[in-house]
Amino acid sequence: MERTIDITIKDRERLLELINEEREFGKSRNKDHLHDLELELNRANIVPSDKIPEDSITMNSKVLLKDLDSGEETVYTLVYPENVDLMEHKISVLAPIGTAILGFREGDIVDWKIPAGIIKLKVEKIMYQPEAAGNYDL
Repeated sequence: MERTIDITIKDRERLLELINEEREFGKSRNKDHLHDLELELNRANIVPSDKIPEDSITMNSKVLLKDLDSGEETVYTLVYPENVDLMEHKISVLAPIGTAILGFREGDIVDWKIPAGIIKLKVEKIMYQPEAAGNYDL
């Protein structure tokens, strides 16, 4: 069963624009990944920014993820590609892990496909979500 995520109108529009730009101008090595993101966006529940659940991962959310195999916890901020900063754990929504967590909620288990198999990550906590903080302009 495929999961349906909640996403803000603004995030959906901006992400679809980004996908189109990547197709037209980008040197994306993973066109299948962009296609998967587009499919997910097209079947998502579109929610006004002021109505998005506070425990849902939106763009610019800061989240605590736990690797269920190793127990290791890592904090990530989900950002647009131009704001990536790996030293600050700011990951692109176009990276496989970024796409994997978009729209998930606290307590959800995320299956992240890597070459060696699948890593199961639990969304432990949404530490910051712009919409919950009243910041709708990011």
